Amino acid sequence: MKSILTFLLLFVTLGVFAARPKHDYIRVKTAKGECVIMLYNQTPKHHDNFLKLAKEGFYNGTLFHRVIKDFMIQGGDPNSKTAKAGQALGDGDLDYKVDAEFRDSLFHKKGVLAAARDNNPEKGSSASQFYIVHGKLWTDETLDNVQLTRMNGRQIPAWQREFYKTIGGTPHLDQNYTVYGEVIKGLEMVDAIAVVTTAAGDRPMEDVKMEVSVLKRREARKLEKALKLKDNTL
Repeated sequence: MKSILTFLLLFVTLGVFAARPKHDYIRVKTAKGECVIMLYNQTPKHHDNFLKLAKEGFYNGTLFHRVIKDFMIQGGDPNSKTAKAGQALGDGDLDYKVDAEFRDSLFHKKGVLAAARDNNPEKGSSASQFYIVHGKLWTDETLDNVQLTRMNGRQIPAWQREFYKTIGGTPHLDQNYTVYGEVIKGLEMVDAIAVVTTAAGDRPMEDVKMEVSVLKRREARKLEKALKLKDNTL
């Protein structure tokens, strides 16, 4: 009897682990649509920090307070929850930074989630502010030029160049701002926000509020199956 119970316990335990998603996923809802973001496992400090804030409901009611078409949409300033029309935003944060986590395999293609930061020499990230890349399409000529003028001659790998030429992005931010996730569903939301009318400080004239939540395990597994998700990124 004891051996049977042990076998059943092992079977149940293995079933639980088998049902565990490969990644954690965040849903961002706005009046301009919604998207699902996959958090990268390769950047654990940023992953865990963003997941914690999302679970706490920290981002609910905050704004995408800085929007630049062909570049990015930025949010996560806690001051934006109660901001008045025309109020300057972008200086709000929590009382800590997240250590930079640069990875050669993670880069600023369209749709990636990355951490905003100030000009600290360690390039530590803001605890709460983030951006999603909108970006633009590049050619080999423009990529060569940006390497020379804005990347200190750093070479963009050939396989990443293909993404920048076919999907778009912001290559000059690579290895300067930590990339830690990507939109895997609902990129149309980013496109819709990126073209809103903005005022001083690139703040949208009409507030774009967000609601941020964490996908539950069953929904996450269903999503991974539907998208045939690999271990790291799509």
